[in-house]
Amino acid sequence: MSEAATETTGGWLGRLKRGLSRSSARLAGGITDLFTKRRLDDEALEELEELLITADLGVTTAAKLSESLAKTRFNKEVDAEEVRSALAEEIAAILAPVARPLALDGGNRPHVILVCGINGSGKTTTIAKLAKRFQDEGKTVMLAAADTFRAAAIEQLQIWGQRAGCPVIASAPGGDAAGLAFDALQRARAEGADVLLIDTAGRLQNKKDLMAELQKIVRVLRKLDETAPHDCLLVMDAGVGQNAHSQVEVFREMVEVSGLVLTKLDGTARGGVVVALAEAFGLPVHAVGVGERMEDLRAFEAGSFARSLLGLES
Repeated sequence: MSEAATETTGGWLGRLKRGLSRSSARLAGGITDLFTKRRLDDEALEELEELLITADLGVTTAAKLSESLAKTRFNKEVDAEEVRSALAEEIAAILAPVARPLALDGGNRPHVILVCGINGSGKTTTIAKLAKRFQDEGKTVMLAAADTFRAAAIEQLQIWGQRAGCPVIASAPGGDAAGLAFDALQRARAEGADVLLIDTAGRLQNKKDLMAELQKIVRVLRKLDETAPHDCLLVMDAGVGQNAHSQVEVFREMVEVSGLVLTKLDGTARGGVVVALAEAFGLPVHAVGVGERMEDLRAFEAGSFARSLLGLES
């Protein structure tokens, strides 16, 4: 994400910091309240751990961060800035292994990306933003509206497809999602598209049917290309906090989730959940979103995210 590193604070890094402002206010504000002329004793560490848990970093991560801080600073006087900087370094180290941009394999034509997530997670807008990104890189992109259960989902993808300038393969509401995905891959291959992005349904209240549908989509894609889908992205609204864990677990039962995209970080104080997910699952976090605009979804960078989460300059 070299381009992000060189942007001014008015660019992507500025939007990331503003997007995480609710999360950082909760976390950094709590640390400031805790560490005003205070020694890092057992009581302070316990309170810090509780704060990290309430900021959605998770029990395991909170304990790990507190323990790491204690190793070098136990029983010493610390200030809030020192604690925030130390935590940012530790969080960046946790996130670094999962901060992996979504990369296309030039050997796949098209490179098929199956996009999953519950309704309302931001799947469709994420697909549009990814499509725009790939087009900006000179790739030809095709979209498939395989969430055939909801007419609104089909219409929304068609609107985004028009905005992004991508053809959208769709059927009438209620059509066979797997059949549509098969037709879309056939057409993408015939037209020499570089990328095929497939939207899918996300109605978890009917988990067995959804599982069967997603698994059928994968099966029919593999009739044409035994390596497809080449990526299976799980898109999640960061505002769900710790419920994100159960979403990862449920979708991993259904399909081989290859990476995560976290959306709507600008509307939540629960941005810490990204750290908890990295610790718990180790799945690549390909991108994060901090707004509705096309440019508000970017590749995930560990250091910038960690410092923004702690309210520090990136």
